[in-house]
Amino acid sequence: METVELLQCMPMFRELNQDELFRIGQVVIERRFYKKTYIFHEGESKEAVYFIKEGLVKTFKTDENGHEQIMSFLKRGEMFPHTGLFHNKPYPATAEALLDTVLLAIPVKSFESLLLEAPSMAIKIMNVMSDKIQELQGKVQELTGQDVQDRGHSFILKLAEYYGTVKGDEIHIPLPMTHQDIANVIGTTRETVTRLLNQLRKARILDADRRGFVIHNPEGLRNWKKR
Repeated sequence: METVELLQCMPMFRELNQDELFRIGQVVIERRFYKKTYIFHEGESKEAVYFIKEGLVKTFKTDENGHEQIMSFLKRGEMFPHTGLFHNKPYPATAEALLDTVLLAIPVKSFESLLLEAPSMAIKIMNVMSDKIQELQGKVQELTGQDVQDRGHSFILKLAEYYGTVKGDEIHIPLPMTHQDIANVIGTTRETVTRLLNQLRKARILDADRRGFVIHNPEGLRNWKKR
């Protein structure tokens, strides 16, 4: 029953009824990964899709020079890879546990067999996936319409919204990221990110280190204008 309750909280399965959730629960495998361990690598044969029960996951691609391009940070309830169903292509990116992480793994072959047996379930899940694609397209359009500093500012606001914990008047974001990590996400250089974070630090809006961020002045961050 615990697995069914967890699946019910996952956005991907929000339209499914109890019987459908129970059928999916029968093929779920719980897997644990320690901090800084890889869940799968880009190009490996895809054998499962994953849902995060606890923890934090980073997905990224690596170019021919060995540089990372971070695709996403994923928290409790989220699925990866997003393109994990309905085709036999390899994993499109590498996934790494940033914290000790517990995942619900659903073997692709078992899941696809289940959907073939229950077409109505497949339709419900595809409707949700369509909404997710539209959401991702919106994020891409948002980023392409901004300059580098605005992208950095928007990225920190998103981190606060999705991963932040309010502690008194501050927001703590326990997301271990280097300046290069942030640069990889927003498509700029490490030096540009360093300048941006220094500006926010001098304005007493936030502090950042390898353990994450502390936003001392959330309202100031929301209203901040590039210098």
